[in-house]
Amino acid sequence: MKSRLDKATSDKVSFITFIVPRFADAYKMNIQDAYFYLKKYGGWDFINECWWALHTDNDIWAVHDIHEICRINGGMR
Repeated sequence: MKSRLDKATSDKVSFITFIVPRFADAYKMNIQDAYFYLKKYGGWDFINECWWALHTDNDIWAVHDIHEICRINGGMR
């Protein structure tokens, strides 16, 4: 039996798979390095907790907000 994600989960996954590469491009990282950077400096938790609000914003501002969370938590990029 095939399992399907509910719409909210599917939307969240779609946003995350969209925004992490955007973050990587903005800060000249490959996607794997961006993921580890986000995990280390709280960006990943921020994305997971606030994705609904972030997805309504322009991707440039969403990336900026994620970067700001990482900077507050010690990120240097």
